[in-house]
Amino acid sequence: MDFSLIDDDAGAVPILALPKADPAAWGERTAVRERHWAAATGFAADAGKLVLIPDEEGGLGRVLVGLGDGPGAAGGLWALAGLSETLPAGRYRLEALPAGGDPTRLALGWALGTYAFTRYREKTGGGAALVWPRGADRALVERLAEAVFLARDLVNTPASDMGPAELAAEAARVAEAQGARYREIVGDRLVAENYPTIHAVGRASVREPRLVDILWGEENAPKVTLVDKGVCFDSGGLDLKTASGMRMMKKDMAGAAIVLGLGQAIMAARLPVRLRLLLPIVENAVSGNAMRPLDIVRTRKGLTVEIGNTDAEGRLILCDALAEASRDQPALLVDIATLTGAARVALGPELPGLFANDDELAAALAAAATAEDDPLWRLPLWRPYRQMIDSKVADLNNVSESPHAGAITAALYLAEFVDPGIPWAHLDVMAWNPRARPGRPEGAEAQTLRALYAAIAGRFGIASGRDSA
Repeated sequence: MDFSLIDDDAGAVPILALPKADPAAWGERTAVRERHWAAATGFAADAGKLVLIPDEEGGLGRVLVGLGDGPGAAGGLWALAGLSETLPAGRYRLEALPAGGDPTRLALGWALGTYAFTRYREKTGGGAALVWPRGADRALVERLAEAVFLARDLVNTPASDMGPAELAAEAARVAEAQGARYREIVGDRLVAENYPTIHAVGRASVREPRLVDILWGEENAPKVTLVDKGVCFDSGGLDLKTASGMRMMKKDMAGAAIVLGLGQAIMAARLPVRLRLLLPIVENAVSGNAMRPLDIVRTRKGLTVEIGNTDAEGRLILCDALAEASRDQPALLVDIATLTGAARVALGPELPGLFANDDELAAALAAAATAEDDPLWRLPLWRPYRQMIDSKVADLNNVSESPHAGAITAALYLAEFVDPGIPWAHLDVMAWNPRARPGRPEGAEAQTLRALYAAIAGRFGIASGRDSA
């Protein structure tokens, strides 16, 4: 992928990015006729606005781009995002970095803005290419953009073409490309190898459930394990969803997509970690052998779970994978899941919820999220709510009967399967943009991927993930 970033600057039209809060700078950097032209078109350097300045021969001589005056306006990640689609076809170059601008972030924003889901329809429009900004970490930009594009493509693909077998095939492709060990446990083998809750959730589908296990890196390196929710389609099971509730359930495997993209980036960067990806992949369907309300399932950890609701299936497949992950005692354990509507009610679609059992880890993730403009918000693992998922006949219930604190009780359920002392973070994501913004088109989004990459790289020896791998 070239992400419309090029080396050849021959004939490239200069782009001048201007902050709205500093109109005095316009006089220093623009000619009088350019300022008159901008004023005549109503250009005031609002974020994302642009004006095309003609040259003396009537061709395109310069582009003025507004940065606005919000936080990070001076050269933030999204300053150039979307310009590849709005500028006329041709070559462009940054005349100078905006004050405080980071060439790597600017290039990454441009790259993310070139994304289009083209599996079923060719991309239309576009055609503008940017000369690589001087000083940009090309390897990092390409690595992160490829990871985000992979995750977006997987989530955007409908369940008809992205079932458990197809998603596992994508995981196998990533593993093979990076020289990682790949193992897949399918169908009734899950019961034989003691992954009973993954099997219980997925057995009703004609598309067999499975657990993908990818291992990469030096044996003596710090262990980092990533776990996901990979529900390729969620009907709700016998506790069937409504039509509106079921409509977007092709994206219920977004945790797997983000984990695969993140894992690909970590392996491609050769970060000094022992990386393990555990991907439970299922379809939650309805049939004669479907899991029933008030069934009791024995988990890999040995705890028994009463099924209060078959539509709370994500935490069931996660709990077996988390129990297996804990066996290795990793230095860092992270799970990513489109787990609860309660998190969306509390935080909305753009702000994933973060739960962590370690304050230092939570602080590091929050700092990386802010630095990378990949936001999340910490919610509490409020132990007094643990009694809300008690069961009278089993060790715990997979849901609470209370209408309150749904995201917290789901996280507390998962916490039961993480061994004490393992730094663990649970990310409850929507993984979908309900509205288009520069660099973030409507549709699938790899929420938390960039923040996690930066945090993991920083935690294990590479500040901010900036390297030349």
